[in-house]
Amino acid sequence: MQQFKKALLLFAAICLMGQSLLAQSQSASKSVHPHATPKMKYVLFIVTNAAEIGPKHRKTGYFFPEVAHPYHEFIKQGYTVDFATLKGGTPPYDAYDANDPLMKEFYEGKGFARLNNSRKLSEVDASAYDAVFIPGGLGPMVDIARDPLVKKTVAEVYERGQVLGAVCHGPAAFLDAKLSNGKYLVDGKKISAFTEEEERGYAVADVPFILEKALRDQGARFEEAKPWQSFSVVDGLLVTGQNPASASAVALDMIKLLEAKPALTSASN
Repeated sequence: MQQFKKALLLFAAICLMGQSLLAQSQSASKSVHPHATPKMKYVLFIVTNAAEIGPKHRKTGYFFPEVAHPYHEFIKQGYTVDFATLKGGTPPYDAYDANDPLMKEFYEGKGFARLNNSRKLSEVDASAYDAVFIPGGLGPMVDIARDPLVKKTVAEVYERGQVLGAVCHGPAAFLDAKLSNGKYLVDGKKISAFTEEEERGYAVADVPFILEKALRDQGARFEEAKPWQSFSVVDGLLVTGQNPASASAVALDMIKLLEAKPALTSASN
């Protein structure tokens, strides 16, 4: 009986020692890997409300693939995407193609429903997001290109060190945006956008100005590829793409930058 009691006590001591070692191991693991479970990252899309453009009132809006394709890349990475427009509500769109699987996926999914219930930009705290992205379409040339709140938002996003991206006509958002030092946001930056050559074959009679020229005039180091080819440019935390074919590439370049940065406090729509 005495031997049994001794064995039982020894077994209990071994169990307690094992539990203590396990607790120490878990504590050490937490201290060595404080970011073992990354926080969710949040991306804000700022989308146009403009439904027409030019003297002939050409129907327009955001270019559907320039929302759907980046959205797919961000969601696939596990990010949350929120949507803001200048007026809120349902923004108009252009160039939806049901034969494009990613466009169809977006159109039939939760993302499109959330976009159609967009918040007003004036009601959104952009500082709560890890990144801000502006898709194109001709619509941004009407409202986003000249809106003071957009200019203030993108300048502050850039100066806070958040990732800032835009594609096609989306970089119109950066025009006239000034930093705290008084310089234009695009001054000295490598930038791509819808080129003059592309515009002359697409909507030169409708747009109020040539985006490439306007960016160059404010000091942008404009870069481009052949017309309608995918092309994304990274300059620090600023990412821009040339045309609709570049939308996914811009998102992927933004993701590379975001994965190298810790997540900010969560945002919600």
